[in-house]
Amino acid sequence: MKKRSDVHDDEHDSGYGIGDLLGLGSQSVRKNYYPALQERIEELEQERNRYKWLFENALHGIFQANLRGGFLACNPAMARICGYDNAETLTQRVIRLREQLFCSASEFDAIRQELLNEGSLSARETRFQRADRKPVHVAVTLLRRPDLGPEVVEAFVADITERVLARQKLEQLNATLERRVEERTEALQNANVGLRYQIEEREKVERELVVAMEAAKEANRGKDKYLAAASHDLLQPLNAARLMVSALQESKLPEQETRMVHQVHRALEGAEDLLADLLDISKLDQQAMKPDLAYTDVAALARSLAEEFQAVATSEGLAFRIRTVPVVVKTDQRMLTRILRNLLSNAFRYTRTGGVVMALRVRGNQLRIEVWDTGVGIEEDKLREIFTEFHQLLPQGTGGRQGVGLGLAIVERMVRILGYNIDVSSRPARGSRFALTLPLEPAQTRLEMPRGGAFQGFSDGFDGISILVIDNEPAVLESMQLLLERWGCEVLTAGSKVQALEVLEHAGQIPAIILADCHLDSGLTGYDAVHAVRRYLGKDIPAAIITADRSDDTRKLLRAQYLPILNKPVKPNRLRALMTSLLTSA
Repeated sequence: MKKRSDVHDDEHDSGYGIGDLLGLGSQSVRKNYYPALQERIEELEQERNRYKWLFENALHGIFQANLRGGFLACNPAMARICGYDNAETLTQRVIRLREQLFCSASEFDAIRQELLNEGSLSARETRFQRADRKPVHVAVTLLRRPDLGPEVVEAFVADITERVLARQKLEQLNATLERRVEERTEALQNANVGLRYQIEEREKVERELVVAMEAAKEANRGKDKYLAAASHDLLQPLNAARLMVSALQESKLPEQETRMVHQVHRALEGAEDLLADLLDISKLDQQAMKPDLAYTDVAALARSLAEEFQAVATSEGLAFRIRTVPVVVKTDQRMLTRILRNLLSNAFRYTRTGGVVMALRVRGNQLRIEVWDTGVGIEEDKLREIFTEFHQLLPQGTGGRQGVGLGLAIVERMVRILGYNIDVSSRPARGSRFALTLPLEPAQTRLEMPRGGAFQGFSDGFDGISILVIDNEPAVLESMQLLLERWGCEVLTAGSKVQALEVLEHAGQIPAIILADCHLDSGLTGYDAVHAVRRYLGKDIPAAIITADRSDDTRKLLRAQYLPILNKPVKPNRLRALMTSLLTSA
C-alpha cells in the first residue's frame, strides 16, 4: 500500500486524483479514507490481541510442533502441564517429541502413523513426561497441518490426572466390594457348619438342609441377586423340615427325644431367620425393594403380631402386653410388619425376666409405635452400632436366644425407605425402648376401628375344622398334614388343581379354609386352584397363599386377588394367627 505522501505526489503530478474521480477534492479524501483504514487496522489489532490473550491464558495446553522435531510454539498452560516455568523454556529444552515428551516411544509412533493416515485424532489419552521425569496423564487432540509442513501438527492438551486417579480409586472400591462379598460368604459358611452338627440325629432333615445350604452357598457366590433368585428352592425344604419338627413338638415324646426335637427346632429357626434376613438385606442393598403404599389398620396389625408373639412369650415365661388405638396410616404393610416383628423379636431375644410391651400413641399428626422390654439394655456409646450388619448385643454362648445380627440393620434400611424416624433409649440391665414415628393421614381418611381382639373365638383350638391344603411338594403336604392334625383339624391334601377337585368330589365335605402354594407344577398357580375350588363348591371359601416367593410382583398380584400371603418357611404361631383371621372373616 502506498504511503499518504506517495498518493499525494501522484495526484499532484497527474493533476487528476481519486478525489476528482469521486467528485471530491483532495481534502475530502484525506478526511474520509484514512480514518476508515485506521479503524480497520485497530480492529485487526484488537482481534489479534484477543486471540493472543486466549492463547496465553487458556486452561488447556496448546502447541504447534513438528513430529520429527520439537515444539514450534506453545502456551503457558502447556508449560505448566509439563512442569516448566514458562513456554520459552519448554520450547528450548524439548527438541524431540518422541524421546522427550512422550513416556512411550511406541505410543508416539502409533499416534504419528494415525495422524499421517487420518489427518487428525481426538481426545487420545496418553502420558507426557514432566520436567522432573514424572508422568502426567493427558488427553490430547491433534490436527495435522500439511500447509505448514509435512509433519507439522497443532494440538490441544488437557490434564486428566485427577480423572485417572478417580478411576483407579473406583477400581479399588470395586475390589473392596468383592472382598466384602467373600467375607459374607465365609460368615454364612461358618454359620451353616454349626447348623449341620446340630441336626445330625435327624437324617432326613439333615439331607434336606444340606441341599438348602449348598444352594445358599452357590447363590451367595453369585452375589445378592442370585441369592434372591434362588430363594424359592432354598425355602421349600426348610419349610417341610420346620413343619415336621413343629408336628413332633405337638406329640408326646420321651424326654431325650423332646430335647433333641427342641434343638432341631432352634437350629431350623436360626437358619430361617438368617436366610430371610439375607434375602431382605440383599434386596435393600440393591434398592430393589420399593414401597407399596396402602391404607393399613395399624391396630389390627398390632393385634395380629400379638397373637403371633404370645406363644413366644409363653414359652419364654415372659409377660407380653399391647396397647392400641384405632388408627389408619398409608404405608407399605409388609415393611411395617417386618419392622415391628424385628423389634419384637429383638426385645424377646434379649429379655430373660419381666416382659415386653408394644404401645400405639397418637401425638398430633403423627403415630408413635413403641416397643419396651426389661432386657439386658444397651450401653449409650453402643446405641448406633446396633443398626450395623452382623452386630449382636451379646456374644455367642452367653445365653439367651441368639440372632444373626441383621434384624436391626433391616429395620434401619426399611425405616429409611419409608421416610420414617426411629430412636432408641436404653439403660444397661434395666431394658430398652425403641420408638417408630410415622405420619398420620388427614382426619377425613382415618377409619374408626373397633378396640380389643377380634380373634378370641378360635384362640383355644381348631378341633373338627376341615382344611384343604394344595401344594406340589409331597414333603410339604405330609408335614403340613401332620401339624394341622395335631391341632385337631381334618385335613384334605392335593398336589394340583385337578387333584383338589377330585379330593372334594370323593370327600363329600366343604373345607372351612384353603391353604395353597403359589407356584404349582406345569406353570399353574395356587390362586388358580383356589378360584377353581370356589367355583366348584359355589362358595367364597376363605383362602390364603403360602409361598417362598418374596418378590414384589407376586405380592402385588396376590393382593389384587384379595388373597393374604404367608411366606415360607411357615412358623406355627403365624399359621395359627392366619387361620384364626380367615375363620373370623368367614
